[in-house]
Amino acid sequence: MYSKKFGRLILGFCTRCSTSVVNGTITSTRTTVSWTSVCKHHMQFLERRSQMGFAHVRIRSASKTTVDPNEVKRFQLLANKWWNEQGDFAALHSMNDLRVPFIRDHLLNAHGGRRPGKPLAGLRILDVGCGGGLLTEPLGRLGADVLGIDPVADSIGTAEVHAWHDPDLRGNVRYRAITLEELSEKGGQGAGQFDAVVASEVVEHLADLETFTLCCNQVLKPGGSLFITTINKTRLSYALAIVAAEEVLRIVPSGTHDWDKFVSPMELERLLESNGFHVESIRGMLYNPLSGAWSWTESTSINYALHAVKLEEEPNLDEDDPEDPTVIVAQAKARRWYS
Repeated sequence: MYSKKFGRLILGFCTRCSTSVVNGTITSTRTTVSWTSVCKHHMQFLERRSQMGFAHVRIRSASKTTVDPNEVKRFQLLANKWWNEQGDFAALHSMNDLRVPFIRDHLLNAHGGRRPGKPLAGLRILDVGCGGGLLTEPLGRLGADVLGIDPVADSIGTAEVHAWHDPDLRGNVRYRAITLEELSEKGGQGAGQFDAVVASEVVEHLADLETFTLCCNQVLKPGGSLFITTINKTRLSYALAIVAAEEVLRIVPSGTHDWDKFVSPMELERLLESNGFHVESIRGMLYNPLSGAWSWTESTSINYALHAVKLEEEPNLDEDDPEDPTVIVAQAKARRWYS
């Protein structure tokens, strides 16, 4: 639950000033985006989508590719802006304060301590949708061998140029302009090679979550970790991540997010656990546009981070056997979700 103080803060975010000159006199007016107008905006959006023939779907239908051409075009225009810490990706820069320790601590719990100062030394990490390398680089500095991949070649170029200036990264960080499905193809260099896959602020831009999940499973070693940060699919996330962040505060460019592509923690967990993963933890994240800082929160209604582990391969058992562990787990999940 959000406190009254936080509620007043959010309402403050949705207030902006505009100035105009009338008969040589400068006047200032303050306009407020109320929750009523946000909901109205959201309902109009749903109505337009319905009129265009789109039906509400809980999980994106399989298209056999993770790449959305429209998203590629959008990020192509931003490819030279990744390392402007006050620009369009400022929120991603500050998110490192949460996501880097989140990844590091879970990997240390799974693999134990490594070299002092290089706690992730010896681990191979795949950063999917790495963009300009904002997360790839700090993971490399922790000692991990990190491969950043992105379908936008210009973003990969930006990442390579930036990493080249840091000698400490040259032996740990590599980049490739390639898609996840290309890397994970059977017999490909990425199959079963990674201790962890990271997809931070990526899944809400993908064309097909099913393909993404299957490919992540393919490239991970048994027991490997999958880390995801993304945006929940709620009215509050629409109000703040789209209306406030894009249209009012201009934290990110207009059109960056598509509410249809947001996915709830429950839906994402179901998808992962039906494709060979076990979800270990889910934590809520909150961005404060006044301070530009992220913090952990009990609520997952806007942003959240997820850690899942690829299950170890098990021998085939009789599916009709009531004592089969897989049957017991499935029954337990059903009771948890529908009780």
